[in-house]
Amino acid sequence: MQKVQHYIQGQWIDGQGEGNPIFDSVTGEHFTNVTTEGIDVPEVLQYGRTKGDTLRKMTFIERGNMLKKLAFHLQKHKRTFYDISFKTGATKIDSWVDIEGGFGNLFANASLRKLFPNQPYHVEGEPIDLSRGGRFMAHHIMVPKTGVAVHINAFNFPVWGMLEKCAVNWMAGVPAVVLPAPQSAYLTEAVVKVIIESGILPEGALQLISGTRKDILDTVESQDIVTFTGSASTGRKLKTHPRLIEESVPFTMEADSLNASILGEDAKPGTPEFDLFIKEVRNEMTSKCGQKCTAIRRIIVPQNLMEDVQIALGKALDKVTYGDPRLKEVRMGTLIDKKQVEAVKNSVQEIAKTAEIVYGDFENGKAVGADFEKGAFIKPILLRENDPFTNHAAHITEAFGPVSTLMPYKSLDQAVELSRMGRGSLVSSIATNDDKIAKDYTIRAATHHGRILVLNRESAKQSTGHGSPLPNLIHGGPGRAGGGEEMGGVRGIKHYLQRCAVQGSPTTLTEITGIYQPNADYKEAEKHPFAYHWEDIEAGMSLKTHSRTLTDTDIINFGNLTWDHFYAHTDITSLEGSIFEQRTAHGYFIISAAAGLFVYPNKGPVAANYGLEEIRFLRPLYHNDTIHVRLTCKQKIDRDQKGKELPSGIVKWYVEVFDTDVTKGNIPESEKEEKEALVAIATILTMVQKKQTTFKEITDQVFENALHKLTEDTKPEWGIMTPQHMVEHLEASYRIASGEIQDFEISTPKKYLDDVKETLYNYEPMPKNYNFPFYKEGELFSLKHEDLAMAKQKLKEAKKQYENFFVENSEAVTKNAVFGELTKFEWKLLHRKHLNHHFKQFGIL
Repeated sequence: MQKVQHYIQGQWIDGQGEGNPIFDSVTGEHFTNVTTEGIDVPEVLQYGRTKGDTLRKMTFIERGNMLKKLAFHLQKHKRTFYDISFKTGATKIDSWVDIEGGFGNLFANASLRKLFPNQPYHVEGEPIDLSRGGRFMAHHIMVPKTGVAVHINAFNFPVWGMLEKCAVNWMAGVPAVVLPAPQSAYLTEAVVKVIIESGILPEGALQLISGTRKDILDTVESQDIVTFTGSASTGRKLKTHPRLIEESVPFTMEADSLNASILGEDAKPGTPEFDLFIKEVRNEMTSKCGQKCTAIRRIIVPQNLMEDVQIALGKALDKVTYGDPRLKEVRMGTLIDKKQVEAVKNSVQEIAKTAEIVYGDFENGKAVGADFEKGAFIKPILLRENDPFTNHAAHITEAFGPVSTLMPYKSLDQAVELSRMGRGSLVSSIATNDDKIAKDYTIRAATHHGRILVLNRESAKQSTGHGSPLPNLIHGGPGRAGGGEEMGGVRGIKHYLQRCAVQGSPTTLTEITGIYQPNADYKEAEKHPFAYHWEDIEAGMSLKTHSRTLTDTDIINFGNLTWDHFYAHTDITSLEGSIFEQRTAHGYFIISAAAGLFVYPNKGPVAANYGLEEIRFLRPLYHNDTIHVRLTCKQKIDRDQKGKELPSGIVKWYVEVFDTDVTKGNIPESEKEEKEALVAIATILTMVQKKQTTFKEITDQVFENALHKLTEDTKPEWGIMTPQHMVEHLEASYRIASGEIQDFEISTPKKYLDDVKETLYNYEPMPKNYNFPFYKEGELFSLKHEDLAMAKQKLKEAKKQYENFFVENSEAVTKNAVFGELTKFEWKLLHRKHLNHHFKQFGIL
């Protein structure tokens, strides 16, 4: 019998022994086995710690782009994963949440790279001055832990459960060892195989132990991090493992919980909120066949609406078809296996000791397209507990299936108290159109729930629902829910980083953090900082400007230009009792004047002003005061190339405006204590172009030399073109650009054209073996020149004609079969890529 494999220490292996049988949840077929025998757990963990150094050295930007690339790659294989997922009893919609929801976690966490520096470690918060004068200070940094993330996962989400955790630890630079539950480990294995085959992750970033190992925690170390998803009872046992306590290993637990949904007193039958509530409860009871840690287990409704809710919910459940999840008409699949069916029955019987089953039963049912007896089928079960304050079974017993319990409340105080009686949950929700009720419930119930959804007619269309954890929010809860927090955006990533307070001089901390710290030594720039490309700028690079005197006329003119007629700038007779002594310069005039002093007038790598992040005016400046500016690179932030713009990054510039008279000693000593040289500070952002290093600039000399190297015998490194075919192809491209050839249709569909054209602006090479639309795939076009020499001459003529055309018609637009209508500049970008592509193809560049 085939066995589910493990990926450890760089190879796929089978566990030893026959193992335990795994069954198709729908048909009951025994199709694989799971065994973890023979795996040396300490060696697996140590392998991850050692190999993880590659991941740790990557920058946040590199890790984020890695996740993004991986998500796109996995999407290409999703059909395979869906086919396998049906064996777990999941419908297509259930599988979508698990599979594509998992990919979504990769995408969401990849986007967080923009919130981190382009370095392997993070700098947190603001600098802290520990001394007068700012010569001794501190800043917090966060570095990747040198251990591994050990993820012990539940059976219900074999894809999402892995990726929602791994996305976070990979972003932090920490490798993972994943242990999926054996019942559905075969689906996790399928996804991991695609991940490993892609080569996108560095070796050691992911290891897979397909199943349970009771000794997994025996050798964890202080730099490791452990997460657990599963039953609260198992989680509590793991949490008290001696090794975790001895090594102080962080342990995050996300356990089953008795989540509650409340119907607001205003949400009466006939209101949108009532209908939304019924729909949400039904969905949460039946999606994944109720096997969700976020499912609604307790339905808390006003006492006078109990009958209405019971009837409406019963009608809604009547519409739920269950059976083979592969069939479109099936709304609910199966539990994971027969053992789980028995477990759910036992839990329901425990709750039913005081509660009444008002919908459903355990009798043989009729499954659509499947044998009810062979599969792990179960019908939806609704119980009613009329005295929830006395009878606690529904608050402490979870039936992990399509089961929920209806219970009444008389006041919002009681609703809050009932929600708390679950002793901590992952999520609660309330359906109400009264924001005062929503506020009252939320603030008072928040102590006992990791997340609260307020559902009403306004949010319904875009609401992700009660049971959907989102990667940018925490996923976890207090008490029974485990007390942990998975995901959570930036805070989730920080869970895998070690925070360290660093103390030292501003100059030293600038070097350590990569962020300029006020009072640090300046690095005088050899030329104007705006003349450098993004890669050549570094924190501390600085320029001191010449001076400018702010005149009375400047202040009056600025007020007239902006319509800012604040009395301090315009009415000097009203200054009595104010902080101002004379006509005062506008704060924004000071910053504008400062910009006039430091802005570089020539065209260069600075593409645009990107914004103003902070601004402070430390004291007034008056007419006839003289200022100068110190412009210093504070921080660099990478950004993705997008749209029709050349690749660029953001540079934050620290702007210090000084009173020149104070710095030059033109102020009498008796007045110096009242004045400070630094009068204003600001942080401005500029978009700065990156260096283009991918392509060689094709000057006339480079062009001639390349053609000279090309002979009839030159062989291509890829493709089927001969040298002459390549030259004639380039000639055609120039003739198309100059408008000589335009009798063709654009082959790229209109809806994709903008995206395709935008690729001209990036610095990525053209793909090899791309088939040009004019040519038949796998066939060479007919040559029109008698030999290679003639073809070269005609190419040179076409190139010259193209150059002359755009000299005389600089605003002209001509079309290209792939990229659509192109301007002069866009043709220049295309030819640079195109010539580099083909000259490298024949090794003549």
